[in-house]
Amino acid sequence: MLVATVPFVLTVHPSLGVNTAQELIALAKSKPGQLSYASGGAGAPHHIYAELLMHLTGIDIKHVPYRGGGPALNDVVAGHVPIYFADVGPAAPLIAAGKLKALGVTTAQRWGATPNIPAISETVPGYEASIWYGISAPKGTPPEIVAILNKAVNA
Repeated sequence: MLVATVPFVLTVHPSLGVNTAQELIALAKSKPGQLSYASGGAGAPHHIYAELLMHLTGIDIKHVPYRGGGPALNDVVAGHVPIYFADVGPAAPLIAAGKLKALGVTTAQRWGATPNIPAISETVPGYEASIWYGISAPKGTPPEIVAILNKAVNA
């Protein structure tokens, strides 16, 4: 059962000097291979979302993999790496405090919890990615247990 889908948010360190996804793309095109982005590791959502952005826009930014999203986020906030696709939860207070700039959410449209942050797809048609959370039970779980779980999740 699908419980929720949650976007990530394209963020940059304020010192990068861009305010929109369009400005970031233009900057990256003017400096091919010179900008870098952090990720929580090779194959992590942060990595895949940046690769999708590069594929759709033709930009070239260098991947800096970390051992997890926390260390990556810390280094972006510290200004060591300028770009990061952040989990919305940990990024929200940093965005509110001005320690990160939010350029766009990864869902196809603006996300209800952050309506002031545009969707990346408003600048890059076809861009869409999100994390989904679901609940499952092992094969053979008694139907009455599945019914109890279903009722609790829906409540």
